[in-house]
Amino acid sequence: MGEVFLADPPARAEHVAAPARTRGWAVTGIIAAVLGLVTIVVSLGLWDPDLDYSDPTAIAGRLREAQAQLIVMHVAMVTGMIALVVFAFGLARRLNATLPVGSLLGGVAAAGIGLTAVANLLGSGLDTEFLFAADVVEKDVPETIAFYNHWIATIPWLWVGAGLTGVVLAIAALKHKAAPRWIGIVGLTLGGLTLLLGISPLQYMAGFLGPIWLLVTAIGFTFGDKAYRNAAA
Repeated sequence: MGEVFLADPPARAEHVAAPARTRGWAVTGIIAAVLGLVTIVVSLGLWDPDLDYSDPTAIAGRLREAQAQLIVMHVAMVTGMIALVVFAFGLARRLNATLPVGSLLGGVAAAGIGLTAVANLLGSGLDTEFLFAADVVEKDVPETIAFYNHWIATIPWLWVGAGLTGVVLAIAALKHKAAPRWIGIVGLTLGGLTLLLGISPLQYMAGFLGPIWLLVTAIGFTFGDKAYRNAAA
């Protein structure tokens, strides 16, 4: 009898799901930006031009009076940090869907937002230790509470990572057409200036522009970016 050779069954083509083209991640960017602005406004409100900042006890007393504001600032920072993480991963997915295969831009854009989230987390990191300690300042070392005042007036303002993301978005949009052109222009201007301020010794000033860049960009991806979403229809 002759040998019978059975052919291998044809390979089954695996279905690869297309990336989801939702807007929820962009909405979290709006939330993060608004909370970032709340943080900056509250931080600015803690400044008292009539206070003697060479007197640690006076600083501790000022923080004791501003306890409600500090609680608002803490909640805004931590909630904003969570929203930033979601936005970072959503932005990476959005860019990777339209960038050349293997491009680093999506990952770098997410990393920049991630750095900003870390700054928010660190900015709130001493709240547990000092937020309510000002009530019993007589039993504490006022110098340490004065240090806390410097901490919350600086760390939450470190939005340099957002500036990096803005510049990366500019490259992705203007060079690779991976995002709306106007979002790239916003990234080049507001994001670029945020990055330059963050690199400078006056790095805390990045906190003035970073949340504004994020707000405009997140609104753009939420209500604009129609060409990308319509392509999936």
